[in-house]
Amino acid sequence: MSMKGKKGIIFGVANDHSIAWGIAKKLLEEGAEVAFSYNGERLKRNLDKILQNYPGCKLYDCDVSVEENVLKVAEQYKAEVGQCDFLVHAIGFANKDYLKGAFLPTPKDVFLQAMDVSAYSLVSLTRAFKPSMAKGCSILALTYLGSEKVVQNYNVMGVAKAALESIVRYLAYDLGKEGIRVNAISAGPVTTLAARGISDFTDLVKIHRKIAPLHETTTLEHIGGAAYFLLSDLSSGVTSEIMYVDGGYNTVAVGPMAAYDKE
Repeated sequence: MSMKGKKGIIFGVANDHSIAWGIAKKLLEEGAEVAFSYNGERLKRNLDKILQNYPGCKLYDCDVSVEENVLKVAEQYKAEVGQCDFLVHAIGFANKDYLKGAFLPTPKDVFLQAMDVSAYSLVSLTRAFKPSMAKGCSILALTYLGSEKVVQNYNVMGVAKAALESIVRYLAYDLGKEGIRVNAISAGPVTTLAARGISDFTDLVKIHRKIAPLHETTTLEHIGGAAYFLLSDLSSGVTSEIMYVDGGYNTVAVGPMAAYDKE
């Protein structure tokens, strides 16, 4: 079952290492018409570069922390593209100075900014794009295990992702009667631009690979395949779910002691 005839938009592609790009690439290969948002000219240049082989994709400049921007992009999308069969929220931000050490020192402004950009933006995007969504539309967010278990240095992002997962459930409940589905993927650690801001992230990836039952690093292809399932009609009976794409890491309490040796 392909994505031919399906149209939608992805928020959060920073470069070709982004999880969002792994999802976008899979959808494009399956025939979907994909639009993209970016925030600022630097990210637009990155998008222009990676989309050279996919001409015709619509691009929209959007700062999701500004409600007027969100509404403007939704209106532009509706006028230029029309229907919205899928929406991907792959946005997260927190001041990297607080993605290390203890969580307790996190100041209020840093906390609120992380919550606004990383969690509430899913609400504002869904509300703005809803007039373009028909029955069968699928909304997908990206989260991480740090939302439900403590991951050293993830700190305020873990709290924001916990809020995001709760938002997924509440939106799924609100929109289910209209045939609109809302789910999230909790991916294993992937070396992205955002992830590099987390202290000791390289060690986290190494430990993950040693402990996960599949004993491999999560790839963009892994996540892209899962996203294809959740965004396509294959998952027409699935909503309000958090799908783990982490090689089974989330099921293991304590792995082999050697896995925690940094040597």
